[in-house]
Amino acid sequence: MTMTSTSPLAATGLSAATLRRIEALVIPVGALVASALVFSVFLVALGKAPLEFFGLIWTGGFGSAFSVQNTLLRAAPLILTGLAFAIPARIGLTVIGAEGALVLGGFAAAAVAIPLVTGGITPVIGLPLMALVAMLTGAVWIGIVGWLRHYRGVNETIASLLMSYIAIATMNFFVEGPLRDPASANKPSTMPIGELYRVGPIPGTTVHWGLAAGLVLAVVLHILMTRTTFGFAARMTGGNVRAAQAQGLPVGALVVGCCAIAGAAAGLGGFFEVAAVQGQANASLVAGYGFTGILVAFLARQNALAVVPVAILFGALAASGGLIQRRMEMPDATILVLQGIIFVVLLTSETLYGRLAFLQPRRSGDRT
Repeated sequence: MTMTSTSPLAATGLSAATLRRIEALVIPVGALVASALVFSVFLVALGKAPLEFFGLIWTGGFGSAFSVQNTLLRAAPLILTGLAFAIPARIGLTVIGAEGALVLGGFAAAAVAIPLVTGGITPVIGLPLMALVAMLTGAVWIGIVGWLRHYRGVNETIASLLMSYIAIATMNFFVEGPLRDPASANKPSTMPIGELYRVGPIPGTTVHWGLAAGLVLAVVLHILMTRTTFGFAARMTGGNVRAAQAQGLPVGALVVGCCAIAGAAAGLGGFFEVAAVQGQANASLVAGYGFTGILVAFLARQNALAVVPVAILFGALAASGGLIQRRMEMPDATILVLQGIIFVVLLTSETLYGRLAFLQPRRSGDRT
């Protein structure tokens, strides 16, 4: 006698690949809904109205043209740091050092700008050079993590986290010491890069060009990881290192290469923080974008294109913090609590992949 077990979606004739795509959408969305419910309980315990809170997130993030631009402004670095986590994840690495690469890349851009500005070099040459130095700095910094992982067996998560603290300490040493601008009495900073070296906004908006760079890079990296032999080799290595080695793939070069790409993305984010936002390197570079980017990439399932809308979502959360503080008399840290809950629920939801019966392909078997 033949027994057949069919899920509702499988019964529609959807392929296994389509069901996996639906699963990759349903579970993260479900995790967001569950996080909102958990956070609502937290708000009720504080005597606050959940509907008012989430309404203010919408108003602060998307309620007006100003809100939307503020959201996109905050999403720009999150796209780049989200990509910095997503690319190594495709090869099976958990690299959480985007914060350090962003800070060090931004500092390197500000440092190289000092002789360029004082030497009167035209910004047409200076700005691309600053961006290149920032990306190379980030690429080398995270590339070292990949090298340590493959050639010395050092855990990439621990190495990248510790190197982030080293990067921040290095920036602080120079900003508070040899490269400190004497005029920055209250907040140690490097010399301002000047208006000529500032990256202006996209015409008609207040959003800087870092957003456009992030969008372009997301598309380029998506194509790289899904439509090229490099991407195929990286995914194969991430699935089974021994099988990749048996096929003669250059695993070491792939690991270091993916880490270098990640570092370059984060370093580019640091360049825009200096050239478009801060105007100099200082402690404001340590804004937590690298760590929030981890959450962005997790929710996007390490898909370079999906990083963009998720980064915009978290940009809206950050943009609404001030409004929530004023209207509901809650601290800025409230948004961080919500992000923490999302992260915990999202990690828990990872156990659901492959376990939801209605999202599994049709199975049949014979029983006698």
